[in-house]
Amino acid sequence: MTKSEDKQRRPSTAPVSFPRWREVLSSENLSPALTRSHEGEIFAYLKHLKATRSRASVESVLEYLRDLDEQGRPTEAARLALRWFFQAAAQQIQSGIGKIAPEPLEPVQVIRIERGDRGGPPWEQRMVAVLRTRQLQWRTEEAYRSWARRFALWLGEKPVEEASGDDIRRYLEHLAVEGKVSASTQRQAMNGLVFLVREALGRDPGDFSGYRPGHSGKRIPVVLSQRECQVLFAQLSGVSRLMAQLMYGAGLRLMELLRLRIQDVQFEQGIVIVRQGKGGKDRVSVLPESLRIPLLEHRESLRLLFEEDRRADLPGVWLPSAVENKIPTAGTQWAWQWFFPSRQLALDPRTGVRRRHHIQDATLQNAIRKAARAANLSQRVTPHTLRHSFATHLLANGADIRTVQELLGHADVTTTMIYTHVLNRPGLAVRSPLDNL
Repeated sequence: MTKSEDKQRRPSTAPVSFPRWREVLSSENLSPALTRSHEGEIFAYLKHLKATRSRASVESVLEYLRDLDEQGRPTEAARLALRWFFQAAAQQIQSGIGKIAPEPLEPVQVIRIERGDRGGPPWEQRMVAVLRTRQLQWRTEEAYRSWARRFALWLGEKPVEEASGDDIRRYLEHLAVEGKVSASTQRQAMNGLVFLVREALGRDPGDFSGYRPGHSGKRIPVVLSQRECQVLFAQLSGVSRLMAQLMYGAGLRLMELLRLRIQDVQFEQGIVIVRQGKGGKDRVSVLPESLRIPLLEHRESLRLLFEEDRRADLPGVWLPSAVENKIPTAGTQWAWQWFFPSRQLALDPRTGVRRRHHIQDATLQNAIRKAARAANLSQRVTPHTLRHSFATHLLANGADIRTVQELLGHADVTTTMIYTHVLNRPGLAVRSPLDNL
């Protein structure tokens, strides 16, 4: 086979422009639920391209799926939707409708849920009602509803209301065998389906044990040295640098950082309060002394934005239902404002209210990714790498592992112990035989 023939047989990694994809998708003989799922997943991918200034290609898809997996978010629907997207784009190109172009895809539209959306079929409406009564985070609702919709598609003609424990077991095995999802993704799917059946439908999900677990290979976290952290921060500027330093200095998760309120950064006590962290738990972490003045200056700069919003009579920031019911005006009070607010207004996905939200996660992810490239770091650096580095550096400096566990918010100390594997001084004084030559 010649090189030119081989090149023709390989899937193209060139960026594609597919301006008619929504029109083509709507004309496909797909179920309404699958059409909605594909459209949502494609919009999310396009949003990722815009945030990272990337082009639609196989490489950008793989990077996008890795990001989803690292965030513990399901990837099966994204894989299906993007496979359709690229196949349909190739057909459009062959027919002369599409084109190969160096520019990114069409302008990305924000994925929004219509005001007052309570789901489509009755089972989903009941699920949404229970999710919002329980006051679960929006991302949890999004993930659970997504898995419920995929499960409904997998069931085919069988009504969701009649799903049994055996159906759940076979679907979880399908995810592991055919979807090749990780164990954490499979657990998230299981949690979503159990919530659907037990909480929304009011039925016992039955025995669905014995399914084949997803891949759960042991992963050593990526950790930067303290010098590498300094080099990374030097490539950042403004609010992005401040956020990255606070994430590293307090060991915060990305969403914990973004959801900080003015009242959560307490300068007198020297602490950062994380509210409703992973597992719905509150905890306290350390406020880096070196960030005290920069954070105070940042907080004062937010007052102008706050005063502008009040003069414009904008709705208050989003509040947990319990707070909103007890203190209806809290959203317009200074203490409840986001510590890292977005400069742009956005629609609340649950209510459709246009208000100020916190900075989007993709903004910081993109900034850190660029900074890591500029710093010529060899590792693949994400915001979560800073949290890994925080824990490892504390342990390397002699901090007690139980203290580190509490600062990180780990329920089990064995989760914290993984950082002992990446310390520069392992428990056994092992010397490589090559060094003895």
